[in-house]
Amino acid sequence: MHLAYPAVLAALLFAVGVYGVLARRNAILVLMSVELMLNAVNLNLVAFDVWLRDTLHAGQALTLFTIAIAAAEIGIGLAIVLMVHRNRGTADVDRLRDTAERPDSPDSPDDASADETPTGEKAEATA
Repeated sequence: MHLAYPAVLAALLFAVGVYGVLARRNAILVLMSVELMLNAVNLNLVAFDVWLRDTLHAGQALTLFTIAIAAAEIGIGLAIVLMVHRNRGTADVDRLRDTAERPDSPDSPDDASADETPTGEKAEATA
């Protein structure tokens, strides 16, 4: 088997993964694209290990470590995405901002409005 076949397949998989990371808005699809890129790297590692006929099989051993790191990454990434979705109600990457940033509203304490008392406290509305 020639080395070109798995190398071209890995390059195509990696390109699809890069496109998915750059073009997708959903955080779960971005994580899936990162996994696709890691699988392309694993394919290259195994292909070069077979091509070089390494007696220690270092490429396959490194692939096992990469699979373990990818599993940990997807577990932590999904936990973060689920927590963000639970708190914000969306997993859209473009809509997510820094967690300390608040939306501008007239009720926010940072906004200086006309209904404040001279002491700096907001006047309570009585109904």
